[in-house]
Amino acid sequence: MKFSLFAHMERLADDQSERTLYAEFLELCRIADRNGFHAVWTGEHHGMNFTIAPNPLLNLVDVARETSNVRLGTGTMVAPFWHPIRLAGEAAMADIITDGRLELGIARGAYEYEYERMVPGLDAWQAGQRMRELVPAVRGLWAGDYAQEGQFHSFPSTTSSPKPLQPGGPPIWIAARDPNSHEFALANGCHVQVTPLWKGEDEITHLMDVFNETCASFPQTPRPKIMLLLHTYVADSGEDADRAAEELNRFYCYFGAWFMNKRSVSQGLIAPLSDEEIAAHPFYSPQAMMRDLVIGEPDHVIERLKRYEALGYDEYALWIDSGMSFERKKASLMRFIDHVMPAFA
Repeated sequence: MKFSLFAHMERLADDQSERTLYAEFLELCRIADRNGFHAVWTGEHHGMNFTIAPNPLLNLVDVARETSNVRLGTGTMVAPFWHPIRLAGEAAMADIITDGRLELGIARGAYEYEYERMVPGLDAWQAGQRMRELVPAVRGLWAGDYAQEGQFHSFPSTTSSPKPLQPGGPPIWIAARDPNSHEFALANGCHVQVTPLWKGEDEITHLMDVFNETCASFPQTPRPKIMLLLHTYVADSGEDADRAAEELNRFYCYFGAWFMNKRSVSQGLIAPLSDEEIAAHPFYSPQAMMRDLVIGEPDHVIERLKRYEALGYDEYALWIDSGMSFERKKASLMRFIDHVMPAFA
């Protein structure tokens, strides 16, 4: 099982410098590159400072200049926000600039807050349909002389300009949860990215079961790769793990509030959550975070990851966004490198 780093710039308060946050993001990427990580992944979000990531291709082109070894993945491009000709060309240009290290993750998106602003009237079902139209179009444009009469985008014969450096184009990953998304990925020659978010071990097993069942229904299709994305913190003590569980619980309370899209937003920041609101959440709690995320000292983390490796996951993405200080993120990452990764050498 390969290891990768999943990171954004995250901003929970207006006293955090965006320039400093970006410098910290780059340093985490450099650490991953120097220490045997397979890839770095970063995503796309708009108008929300919870995750500052307006164009992952732009960030990855910069990360390419700071690194030498890691693959560079979009985790993920939000399909409804892209015209296929534009995505094909910009991804191809990024592939050239990064010397063929690009991995292109694509999803339907999740935040209603973004849908309202980027494509008014969009809902999750239509977003999924847009993704299903976009992916084969990007592949066709990379091959060249591709025309489309689609529900969302129509254009005459067109070729991606430029064409990507990697033959056939960068590998494409689909963020998948339900069986239909897994089937779409396999039918279109894509790899699969899954995240259980806060849902725990049963969901991790379920997602692999869905993937295996889908692969069995496509016996003539080479088995794609599957990546598991999960919040991970390697602690130096039990007390440190407890603190991480509280920090990640606060992070998920903010994540949930953004997802519900009912709270006021000013200057790209959600109205702060009080300690009382966080404590009253119906299913997020530090105890649940400890149970359902990978939080603990190295031996505990190794045990959990060995379980996921045995299930068949090809890649494990350490999701480092957490509301923690940069120093705590970096310390956890270094403990992962020094004490967890050697068990998988």
